[in-house]
Amino acid sequence: MTEETSGLRTDAVRRHDPSLKTFASDNYAGVHPEVLAAIALANGGHQIAYGDDVYTEALQETFKKHFGPAAEAWPVFNGTGANVVALRAMTAHWEAVVCAESAHIHTDEGGAPERTAGLKLLPVATPDGKLTPELIDRQAWGFGDEHRAQPKVVSITQTTELGTLYTPEEIRAICEHAHGLGMLVHLDGARIANAAAALDVPMREFTTDAGVDVLSFGGTKAGLMFGEAVVVLDPGAVRGLRYLRKSAMQLASKMRFVSVQFEALLAGDLWLRNARHANAMARRLAEAVRDVPGVEIPRPVEANAVFAILPRDVAERLRKRFRFYTWNEATGEVRWMTAFDTTEADVDAFAAALAEEVESSA
Repeated sequence: MTEETSGLRTDAVRRHDPSLKTFASDNYAGVHPEVLAAIALANGGHQIAYGDDVYTEALQETFKKHFGPAAEAWPVFNGTGANVVALRAMTAHWEAVVCAESAHIHTDEGGAPERTAGLKLLPVATPDGKLTPELIDRQAWGFGDEHRAQPKVVSITQTTELGTLYTPEEIRAICEHAHGLGMLVHLDGARIANAAAALDVPMREFTTDAGVDVLSFGGTKAGLMFGEAVVVLDPGAVRGLRYLRKSAMQLASKMRFVSVQFEALLAGDLWLRNARHANAMARRLAEAVRDVPGVEIPRPVEANAVFAILPRDVAERLRKRFRFYTWNEATGEVRWMTAFDTTEADVDAFAAALAEEVESSA
């Protein structure tokens, strides 16, 4: 089987049903058409490799528009790579990172920050995935004690792994507290666009203006094919990032195809359109299932994540129709994620299927 695309022959075979949607992760979504068009625009001819191309040069101005004149973007391949490179550049070998116990760097990166970056994570239990100055102090101690890894960075996630949002005021309080202790602040912004859309503020308001030093900017969940970026907001907060990106295997040779995707996302309002839509679909989903018997929505729906508790047998049958993940095996809590390409029809079909499975169980 072959297909003709724009007059060009391809022997690739479509091996999936493009109408299939899931609620497992916004990483499952495809690539936004405007991003695909940008990749094609950057194709053809030769450009200098490893980031000395015209697209990566132009990208710097795009990030400065969003985060201020001191901002400098370092494109990388993926989110774990962005976090590892950022934290490694912010710490010495004897230093540590304070984070929420639920943080992605602690629970979902295979130990990469500790194995690859060679740093110590100091996790703190939180009720909602959010750190506070008081919670930070549970691990930010022992300064000068040679027997304890020295706390150097506070890492927060926006939105958090529990779907919650930090307000700009909350992040500002964290930054002021951390800086007062001689520490730096890193923000894992895997879903930073969703956060800005939900808060209805510019991304700069809860990053640069709040005092964040370094940001991991998420692109894949926002509609990119691949690519994230380490965005340095305070140049004095990092060392050797140029060399660390290479040694961490995060330096793309054909970087123009990473950079042009970010330009498509950020030069206009595509990032905001995608985020607002994903957030709206999450709200629609929560409202559609809230009154289904036996279904509980235990957490506020603040961006594009919906957490629910439902009978295990219902979840097992529903998962055969729409893929999603169990968040907490002990309580039966599951997580449903919406994406830029989730439609109202997708949400309604999922809610109807849930209601059917609940009725069948009864």
